[in-house]
Amino acid sequence: MRAGVTGPWPRAAPAARSAGGRARRALGGRAAAEFSALLMVAQRDVIKLVRDRPRLGVNLAFPVLLIAGLGGLLQATVGKVTGVNTVALAFSGVLAASLFQSAAAGMISIVEDRETDFSRELFIAPVSRLTLLAGKVTGESAVAVCQGICIVIFAVAIGVRLDGWQLAGLAGAGLASCLLGAGFGLATIAALPTQRSAMQIFQFLIIPQYVLSGVLVPLAGAPRLLGAIAWLMPMRYCVDLMRAAFYAGSAGYARVVTSGPVLDLIVIVALTAALTAVGAALFEYRERAR
Repeated sequence: MRAGVTGPWPRAAPAARSAGGRARRALGGRAAAEFSALLMVAQRDVIKLVRDRPRLGVNLAFPVLLIAGLGGLLQATVGKVTGVNTVALAFSGVLAASLFQSAAAGMISIVEDRETDFSRELFIAPVSRLTLLAGKVTGESAVAVCQGICIVIFAVAIGVRLDGWQLAGLAGAGLASCLLGAGFGLATIAALPTQRSAMQIFQFLIIPQYVLSGVLVPLAGAPRLLGAIAWLMPMRYCVDLMRAAFYAGSAGYARVVTSGPVLDLIVIVALTAALTAVGAALFEYRERAR
């Protein structure tokens, strides 16, 4: 008790308690609205994948051709030089590249989403645009994971052996690939004015990464200039991390893993944070300037 006061502390006035309760309810309602918007955007991307069968077919056919087709053809050349199974080598590289590309390409469609369907209403709704971007990242990462699961099932069906530890490692590397791809896609669309220009530039940015990230052929022993350029490719760290998870403890690890999982993970986390922050800031600025 305070000095000179014989009774207990005075209770807050009813009006003050009522105002505090309203503030808490308002904050709770705002948080619920933000979370609902996030889930709505994420759910829509998954539903779009299920309904868009041509996109689903193409996104699955391309990795299958790379793994079974080119992976098998390279066995007579790359396989003899490296001493590793090139089908398994192609699987680990194509899995990482597919997750990265799927998440990145999906983020670019946010421009179309802004102009059509209920997304138009979301962009003028009283929710943070960062929440909408987070929902888009979640949804496109979920879409990429669905495609990745199909790729893993196909690889097992054609004879690629996977144990529980490998699957756990691939899952972690796959999630990292999705998040980096989403950050890359967000930064790409935020830096360009239209979806059309973004898609054109996106292809220019993705195709060299397939070549210089070691998706089908290990980067070990690459010419010095190409090796130096390869360090600038974000996809390269996803591929290397996926290979480290797949070949951990095997004899071929040193022949196919170049930078190591620790460095890969550090670079992926740093790039994801930087690209996402820059992309979100640019996107927020463009939306406010509309």
